[in-house]
Amino acid sequence: MKKRIFTDFDGPIMDVSERYYQVYLYCLEKICKPDQVINTLSKSEFWELKRSQIPEKEIANLSGFEDDKQAIAFVHLRRATVHTDPYFEHDYLIESAIPALEQAQQAGIDLAVMTMRRRRELEPVLDQYNLSRFFKRDRIFCLDDDYIKTVDTQDKTKLMQRAQDYLPVVEQQWMIGDTEADIIAAQTYNVPAIAVLSGIRNQTQLEKYKPNQIFPNLLISVTTILDL
Repeated sequence: MKKRIFTDFDGPIMDVSERYYQVYLYCLEKICKPDQVINTLSKSEFWELKRSQIPEKEIANLSGFEDDKQAIAFVHLRRATVHTDPYFEHDYLIESAIPALEQAQQAGIDLAVMTMRRRRELEPVLDQYNLSRFFKRDRIFCLDDDYIKTVDTQDKTKLMQRAQDYLPVVEQQWMIGDTEADIIAAQTYNVPAIAVLSGIRNQTQLEKYKPNQIFPNLLISVTTILDL
């Protein structure tokens, strides 16, 4: 029985929490006025707010930017900065991701990566960690460098549509991801959705979108699939 796993990149494979936190610190420094007292959140405090989908303006307020103009400036700067090249170096590989991908590959599962990264943001990391050995070129679904983003739930669903139209039919397939965009993209095409807790959403937020299952990480997700 031929099986396929689609996996998101950031969340199941790469930990982006340090990148987001370093951008948060940068934005605090840039927006802060001389002698202004601010409340710098710890990384764990900040990341739990992000995972709980607390609005960025509220994070700005909690950090001491109670003035509306400052809070809005913080939000705009963060969004403009978080996906820029200098900060991608803060991402790191989730330790259990390689064993997960190796297990799936050894079991003969067709592996595909589906990510909201642009090609120029994805390919250097695939090379850096030798992840290309798991994903053939025609199993890489990402945004073109010149693609104009809309919202993640729509853009991810378009990637899933492209994959379903292009790839050969298999008897079973799954989508493993860490956000509502992954779950909605999978559900739109009747692909079972597995949500993982190693990314930017916590269990409470993921449960709202009713994935088929929620697991701690990619490794446990793959192991469960192999046991079916």
